[in-house]
Amino acid sequence: MLTIKQAIQLGETQLRHVPDPLPDTMALLEHVTHKPPMMLRLDALQALTEQQEEQFRSLLLLRAQRKPLQYLLGERCFFGYPIHVDERVLIPRQETEMLCELALRALPDYTTARVLDVCTGSGAIAITIQKEYNTAEVTAVDISADALVVARENAENNNAVIRFLQGDLLNPVQGEKFDIILSNPPYVQSTVCDYLQPEVMLEPRLALDGGADGLNFYRRLANETPFYLNAQGMLMVEIGEEQAEAVMHLLQDTGCFSNICAHKDLYGKERFVTARFEAFPT
Repeated sequence: MLTIKQAIQLGETQLRHVPDPLPDTMALLEHVTHKPPMMLRLDALQALTEQQEEQFRSLLLLRAQRKPLQYLLGERCFFGYPIHVDERVLIPRQETEMLCELALRALPDYTTARVLDVCTGSGAIAITIQKEYNTAEVTAVDISADALVVARENAENNNAVIRFLQGDLLNPVQGEKFDIILSNPPYVQSTVCDYLQPEVMLEPRLALDGGADGLNFYRRLANETPFYLNAQGMLMVEIGEEQAEAVMHLLQDTGCFSNICAHKDLYGKERFVTARFEAFPT
């Protein structure tokens, strides 16, 4: 039987071609032993059980084949909430938490607090908004039926009350109005999708591919969201690197929005654009 120390050494060896071999090894060991990292270090000479070693070796093999760590663990912590993830959904990124923060800062300005999360995927954004601002009425939309199964499961596990609808972008909520529309849409250029990191290429292409220039969904959101926003309502989107200027121009060209702003993430990169709906141009 492998000791924990030997398992760590084995993991670092087998994952030597993976970007973060030691952190990934420790995460997998924590998963199979249910021990936090400090206890793994303190119990370094303790042997794994036969079942633990078998599971650990199996997970190592899959990680060495570049299967995303979060899929192997089955969960991603987002804004402090456990979010189940698997091959049916995009893995929520840490930077996306700031999109939630932007919305949470704006929500007190609205008495109705109706929020729409477009391209919800795992449901992480919708769940965060509903849990952090529990008077908000949250609707989440995705075109993927598989993704919505995961999102509903996550909402139930987090005791979040959310209305989920299946359909293409805003089609499922025709005739409705919202105070804030949030979206982390697909924004990778189609040709780039074939050359992403191996882990990312195992995530749903439907959640990544933003068309030839990566802007397909922003064009639609710019043109369609004015019909779904209350007066002074906000559109808030996550964007890819170097897309801020293009997305802001799309919003400006509609003549419907004011206060169009780009916001930087924790790494100083412009990763979000917000805009306030004023009125349709006359």
